[in-house]
Amino acid sequence: MAESTLAAVTDANFDELVLKADGPVLVDFWASWCAPCRQLAPILEEIATEKGEKLTILKMDADANPVTPAQFRVTGLPTMNLYYKGEVVRSIVGVRPKSAILKELEEHTA
Repeated sequence: MAESTLAAVTDANFDELVLKADGPVLVDFWASWCAPCRQLAPILEEIATEKGEKLTILKMDADANPVTPAQFRVTGLPTMNLYYKGEVVRSIVGVRPKSAILKELEEHTA
């Protein structure tokens, strides 16, 4: 499987990269053992390519970074949380088609 081109975020730099970001940031909480997470990766890569100037997409390995997922009550993987101005404004759990994800994000990325 190809390595993701999306940048990773960790417990250590989450505040800086996500909560203090100027624009909307979508964080994909995933794990290497999670098959649906692997299905989601290429979809998010496409969205990142299309919406790059309006939306930052970061990936967080939930196994390697247990603090942040617990803090934001991430219980299932994959979970995508959209953060804006330090708040979770949208949470999407599970794999969805690209069109459905874009629809969920459109009010914050238009």
